[in-house]
Amino acid sequence: MAPSTTEQWTVQIKAGFDSLKWDESAPLPKLGDHDVLVKFHAASLNYRDLLIPKGQYGFAQRDGVVPGSDGAGTVEAVGPRVTRFQVGQRVATLFNQGHLAGSLTPETAATGVGGVIDGTFRRRGAFHEEGLVEVPSNLNWLEAATLSCAALTAWNALYGLRRLLPGDTILTQGTGGVSLFAVQFAVAAGARVISTTSSDEKGEILKKLGVQHVLNYTTDPNWGETAKSLTPGKEGVDYILEVGGPKTLAQSFKAIKIDGIIGIIGFLGGQGKESPSFLQCLSNICTVRGVLVGNRQQFEEMNRAIEAINLKPVVDKKVFRLEELREAYQYMWDQKHFGKLCIEIS
Repeated sequence: MAPSTTEQWTVQIKAGFDSLKWDESAPLPKLGDHDVLVKFHAASLNYRDLLIPKGQYGFAQRDGVVPGSDGAGTVEAVGPRVTRFQVGQRVATLFNQGHLAGSLTPETAATGVGGVIDGTFRRRGAFHEEGLVEVPSNLNWLEAATLSCAALTAWNALYGLRRLLPGDTILTQGTGGVSLFAVQFAVAAGARVISTTSSDEKGEILKKLGVQHVLNYTTDPNWGETAKSLTPGKEGVDYILEVGGPKTLAQSFKAIKIDGIIGIIGFLGGQGKESPSFLQCLSNICTVRGVLVGNRQQFEEMNRAIEAINLKPVVDKKVFRLEELREAYQYMWDQKHFGKLCIEIS
């Protein structure tokens, strides 16, 4: 018989990390015909999780939601009409539950797990069968719990609009989850990788992952031109994963190749008072594209690739228990992590 309660966290919008509340006996709803009950073994944090209680997240959300978009676990029970999964299968959550294929719509953009739909920072949760995917067999629980947001965002940035090809050049920024997944995908595809960081120590780790050129943006503030000078024929970079926002976008324009793609993913560098104008797209003859994770079809495609090349996500050495979630939020906010910050649940 399926459990009737679970331990979980909830969060309030704009109320800070102290608004994270722990509930030891939250009721679990009765499974619907197409619902799947997942017993979570691990979850991971994204910058988006920190922005919601800070009141800085720009997409659909609600007060009192169970936070967390990324989680992996075992199917514990299924509704009577479920056909996609069986009890015992290993699954992960789809970020936008309604985004199964193709482009987002206003409706599917409002189905975010951990924003509108109760998320993964709990021991058990019920999801519609269409909002889950089977996880790659080569990953442990912590690794499998990193895929839903950061990995799929990186995959979409490199393959969603135009597919990355061997010999292409990509530019990543920093050592967060999206950037490191992009490095790993690009290296596996035979692409050249240039990465920026503020730390020589982190730069050495990036090189071990296969990055050919590491640029320290604290000592080279004009890293965009430097990156362009390192590309074949000094023509520029084919893909840029722009996670810094307005403060780094000006340099990204200096690095981009004609017909290159800049994927706008975040604003870790802050909003900034001045931003490049949209005319920069014309003067640099490039595409600037907003990327909000990806669809289930891309997720399943990505998982096949992860399994085929035995890719192992980069997980921070510090792993928190579910009860320590508030401390994990602060640890990530203080930028103490490298790669994905994970939560052990089971």
